[in-house]
Amino acid sequence: DFLPLKCDACGEVFCKDHIRYDDHKCSSAYKKNVQVPVCPLCNTPIPVQKGEIPDVVVGAHIDKDCKYNPAQQKQKIFTNKCLKPGCKRKEMMKVVCEQCGGNFCIKHRHPLDHECKGSSQPISKA
Repeated sequence: DFLPLKCDACGEVFCKDHIRYDDHKCSSAYKKNVQVPVCPLCNTPIPVQKGEIPDVVVGAHIDKDCKYNPAQQKQKIFTNKCLKPGCKRKEMMKVVCEQCGGNFCIKHRHPLDHECKGSSQPISKA
């Protein structure tokens, strides 16, 4: 259908095939074409004032205000090593045994699975 559509930038009326700014070469498109550049390092939106060049503003942000930490990208998530002898698994979160206080992987988290020596109470398999 060819309903008349009003351009929100210049106010002229167009059909659906010419409503886009580029399709009718809108002279007022700059008013609506507001883009906020994002820092490629820290993914923070960088405010750009009218008349400023976005590349220059982002470059200044990188030089002064950027909070990018390259060491943070290489941080290991799985740092909690299982204390069971012979097990090399690591978990993201600590899995602490209530009886001995040791840190174990999911497989060895139960006292029977890591030969727990923390409590003298008998442990049942149930």
